[in-house]
Amino acid sequence: MYMYFIFALVALLCWSGSDLFSKKGTDEKDANSHWKVTFAVGLIMGIHFIITLIGGAVIDANGGPDSVPKFVSSLFYTDFQLIDFVKYLPVSALYILAMVLGYIGLRYIELSISSPICNCSGSLAVLLCAIIFPIIGADPIEFDAFTIIGIVAITIGIIGIGIVDSKENQELKEMRRKESNRKYTKSFLALLLPIAYLIIDALGTVGDEVFFHYVDISDYSANSAFELTFFLLAIFSFVWVKFVKKDKLFAKKNGALYVGGLCETIGQVFYMAVIFSPYEQFLPIISAYCVVSVLWSRIFLKEKLSWKHYLAIGITFAGIILLGIFSPV
Repeated sequence: MYMYFIFALVALLCWSGSDLFSKKGTDEKDANSHWKVTFAVGLIMGIHFIITLIGGAVIDANGGPDSVPKFVSSLFYTDFQLIDFVKYLPVSALYILAMVLGYIGLRYIELSISSPICNCSGSLAVLLCAIIFPIIGADPIEFDAFTIIGIVAITIGIIGIGIVDSKENQELKEMRRKESNRKYTKSFLALLLPIAYLIIDALGTVGDEVFFHYVDISDYSANSAFELTFFLLAIFSFVWVKFVKKDKLFAKKNGALYVGGLCETIGQVFYMAVIFSPYEQFLPIISAYCVVSVLWSRIFLKEKLSWKHYLAIGITFAGIILLGIFSPV
């Protein structure tokens, strides 16, 4: 049990680290920055995909996944087949599109604001699943009071962030951004990118639920299909940046992006380990990773927000944690 608690903490720290290093390695003046982040993440995920293919072959040759401890199979095993890549592609595409939009948003808005908004996709996913489950014949979702409070808090928090940021005095905004030496888009349009992430990622979650209702595929294989899709997009990113845009991918200044990609992949691996375990009560710990992302952004990126921002973010955090604990999806 305690091992999976540690796994949850590892996932939390890694995903918050991915936020930090991806943001740190993003140059708001670089129009190719999101492709560079995509390449870094997809490259590391592709490496893990290959590791699980090898691990899966070795484990299958020695008795299958039931012959090894669960945490070993969750980290190093897959029963992936190429047809699974095709089957899972629509869901993978939604998740990856959301992530790429999030990477674009890193150029235009503070991590302190974007990360909490992006991490609210679970609330929308719950509402969409409540509508869709009866249609596909799945068990209907029953909302308890805490789930409703969590969704309402998240909604109020996101709206509050948008109102506070759009109405903040421009001189105050410039002053608090000066210390971090970054200039961001000064309009509500900048918020649309993390909001787009929120919507598309929620659709990906709903797609997951519908997909597993109709298609016989293991979680191992679905995760491998996701990693392979990301790896293929990394190949496209490499060609686009290197040969079309004539830009550098392995420059020293891009080092933080590869650390971010490593954190993203390790976080995904340990998240899946908790998903596969009988201790899903630890998942709310992982869902709160954006709390740590905001802490890192304040310490390492020197981002400063007004008390109104932090109040709205705090309300959002409370909703995320409540939903993480009591979510019916």
